[in-house]
Amino acid sequence: MPPVAPSFRFSAATGLHKGDRAYQQDQVEIIVHPKAQGAVLGIVADGMGGKSGGRKAADQVMLTARQIFERFVPSEDDAGLLLKQLVTESHLMIKLTAITAEEEPHSTVAAFYIGPHLDCDIVHAGDSRVYHYRGTEMMRRTIDHSFVQRLVDEGKISEEAANTHPQSNLLTGCLGTHAEPPVALWHIDRLEFGDTLLACSDGLWHYFTPKEMGAILHALPPREAGEMLISKARQRARGGGDNLSLALARVDPLR
Repeated sequence: MPPVAPSFRFSAATGLHKGDRAYQQDQVEIIVHPKAQGAVLGIVADGMGGKSGGRKAADQVMLTARQIFERFVPSEDDAGLLLKQLVTESHLMIKLTAITAEEEPHSTVAAFYIGPHLDCDIVHAGDSRVYHYRGTEMMRRTIDHSFVQRLVDEGKISEEAANTHPQSNLLTGCLGTHAEPPVALWHIDRLEFGDTLLACSDGLWHYFTPKEMGAILHALPPREAGEMLISKARQRARGGGDNLSLALARVDPLR
């Protein structure tokens, strides 16, 4: 039987900015599957550990993602296992690069896989996030592996207070540490028309409420939305902004 033509249009974009840092340690990519039409992997990695260590860690996440996605067969393989493998293999490879790095390299990861039938799987480790929006409404987002998120969960501080907490950058889980990384998986059976997925580092999400972010993602095509988010984050950082990165994808009906 000939393949069924897709009934949807898929559009995506990435964005990357050094912010006010001396070095770029974020990395971002949207990888189109080399053999399976309609299968994509969006991934953000926020590296940490000196001027070279953090970048090496983030680069290693991207290299590992490309290698395992190339071997992935959407019609046969489990996407959740693919993303778990991405976390565990990246973690091991970063630990190997630590032998030659000037400081101990670590990285966050936030990734989403969208399959040919609009099935979707998400993974993250650290405080880089994936958001799922339906129109302007946030359906769900990942929950950070961080010290301040633990305080929020325990009811000790509010979400707003977490953003300005002096230890807001302290992680409780990421890639490359002595401890095993968290593998936080999330599955969406099928994305709907008007759905947007956004993976981004804390250098971006720190400056937006979910409502603001949803309004921008809904009003503009992915490339323009990404540019607007980065521009506003840069303005709001007032000269003290971190590296920032984003990968976003939207599903629309064919017109």
